[in-house]
Amino acid sequence: MATFATSDQLLVVIDPVARRADGESVRIAKDVLSAGAAHTKVCLPEGPEEFARVLGRRGSRRPVLIGDDRALLRAVSLLHRQRELTACALSLVPVGPALGLARALGVPTGAVAAARAVLDGAERRLDLLVDDSDGVVLGTVGIPPVPARGGHRTGGGPDGGADGGAAGPHGRPWLRTCQSLVRTLAPARPARTALPLGGGPARLRVEVDGVVLVDLDQEVEGVSLTPGAAGVAEVEVRPLPDPAGVRRGPLTAVGRTVTVSGAHFRYRADAVESGPVRTRTWTVLESAWGLTLPAK
Repeated sequence: MATFATSDQLLVVIDPVARRADGESVRIAKDVLSAGAAHTKVCLPEGPEEFARVLGRRGSRRPVLIGDDRALLRAVSLLHRQRELTACALSLVPVGPALGLARALGVPTGAVAAARAVLDGAERRLDLLVDDSDGVVLGTVGIPPVPARGGHRTGGGPDGGADGGAAGPHGRPWLRTCQSLVRTLAPARPARTALPLGGGPARLRVEVDGVVLVDLDQEVEGVSLTPGAAGVAEVEVRPLPDPAGVRRGPLTAVGRTVTVSGAHFRYRADAVESGPVRTRTWTVLESAWGLTLPAK
């Protein structure tokens, strides 16, 4: 269900990553928004704490994020933890290095088109995946994680980059900001074992609404979860070929609750890589959040 946004009082929050990545697009979006709204307040937070403070003091203003997928995920996560998500529709002007989620959600990726959608578009209520550590997923969960451009890991040391690996934060203050946010959202990490970071066969038990879709006696290439329609998640399990090399089609199911368990495994939720964990449960919250999209 879509409803038209009514507030012309905008709180424009410009993510620091967007400012560094494409200052010209940020300027264009800000000009279009300022010209089209009755009143626009512009904020330039420098880190997660300031971002949370600005969003928490929005009052009756409609929040508009100028940033990439991580900025949107950060806002949804904060509002979910504060239990204010259902009452706050978000708008996004995608600017930055990670825009795959924005495209998948239907947000225009051009600065002018996205800003016009903020002013003239409609709020659409979308489902949300929430895991048992209160983490949120707007797009897809992938197990094992497939390396994605613009993604980052929650681990440290040589795997995670937090201690200076290939994705180390030296000279990249925006990356330190993202890593700080992820550390606040991610559960405590158990000892590292098992599944390789780059993916590979795994033995996983996948239950959908309590019914076992695949068990530990069968190796799988991967599992994916995506919010579907009408309050359910779409689940796909890709089995390995049998000993004769015959590849079977994927196993699919839909349900409100999905539990994955097995040896320590990693997973990618949106742009964030998490784990290893032994078990994780995701539950669908129907129409849990609102996003302004172009009116049809």
